[in-house]
Amino acid sequence: MTFGKYALIFAPVAIVLTMPGSAQSGSSKMDQVVAHMKAVGTMSSSFTQTDRRGGTLSGKLLLKRPGHVRFEYQKDVPLLIVGDGKALTVVDYEVRQVQRWPIRNSPLAALLDPGQDLRRFGKLVETSTDDVTSVEVRDPKRPEFGVITMIFVRRPGAPGGLTLNGWVALDSKNNRTTVRLTDVKYNINIASSAFTWKDPRPVRRKS
Repeated sequence: MTFGKYALIFAPVAIVLTMPGSAQSGSSKMDQVVAHMKAVGTMSSSFTQTDRRGGTLSGKLLLKRPGHVRFEYQKDVPLLIVGDGKALTVVDYEVRQVQRWPIRNSPLAALLDPGQDLRRFGKLVETSTDDVTSVEVRDPKRPEFGVITMIFVRRPGAPGGLTLNGWVALDSKNNRTTVRLTDVKYNINIASSAFTWKDPRPVRRKS
């Protein structure tokens, strides 16, 4: 097993969002998304990840802003993805591989940084109902980085009146990965120790 196919949604991408849409309700919808983002300090949920072939994986998600996230996959998938505030680390315990890149170069930067003001950069995607708000993230100058679309659903009592339902990632080869969140809880106590990881790589002894 290699972590590439499981980590598609976390592949590096520059966070340069397209200009806001011109729909009449666009401004108020984007304001609501921004209010939600600023009101969320922590989040926990279950997630289901589906690839373009219909294969699914599940796991648990923890988020603590700014910059901390943990994707822990189901027991038979020896993969862990952790953001420690500075970098995203993908750990494959089966093959003892570790890959890291700056959070700012990840699509998750838009979720992990509450200072990201989507009113300046975001593009609203038209939806079939006012209860759903979708925000598209792409770099038009770097199409090889693909596209990620965050999906929010109206939920009274949730921060900003919205809950994050998940996101859809499309890479440059049109491979689609969908992540859906369930049992989402906001602003609960999450210890910083939840964002540590055990390095599986063999220790090199000094001669």
